[in-house]
Amino acid sequence: MKYKNTVPTSIERVLADDEFIISKTDTKGKIIYGNRQFNAYSGFSENELLGVQHNIVRHPDMPRAVFKLLWDEVQAGREVFAFVKNLSKDGSFYWVFANVTPSFDMKDNIVGYFSVRRKPKRSALPQVADLYQRMLSAERQAGPRDAIEASTQILRDALNTAHTNYEDWVLNLQNA
Repeated sequence: MKYKNTVPTSIERVLADDEFIISKTDTKGKIIYGNRQFNAYSGFSENELLGVQHNIVRHPDMPRAVFKLLWDEVQAGREVFAFVKNLSKDGSFYWVFANVTPSFDMKDNIVGYFSVRRKPKRSALPQVADLYQRMLSAERQAGPRDAIEASTQILRDALNTAHTNYEDWVLNLQNA
């Protein structure tokens, strides 16, 4: 990927309360649409984004297991919510509360994915970031082959300790 060597910085960009970042991808995750806010926060032009894998904005602080969970849900035809830390072209970052849904054709075949991201609840981010750091640590310790399972186990343990499931956990944090 052309921008895979972007160096993350500590500069955070914060969405306004009334802003929405919207994008659409095909079934392989290649971007087929992004609104102006997506271009602005990602730092990429429309021409740089169209046809490129959506993970062009994946921040290295994001555990692989979170994206596996997202993909598993939408590929099964279900919507999913998640807190996501994205990386801008200039190395800055921005947190979003994402809602990702599959798009269907007239025969109920999945033809792509639609994502609407909004400003996350600021009070939720320390808890989310802490969990993500623990998940990343487990991924690193486990090595590439077992990283996702190790990270997923950290998530399962945290949810069990909180006596909740993933969807309720993220929705409660966002709506608290």
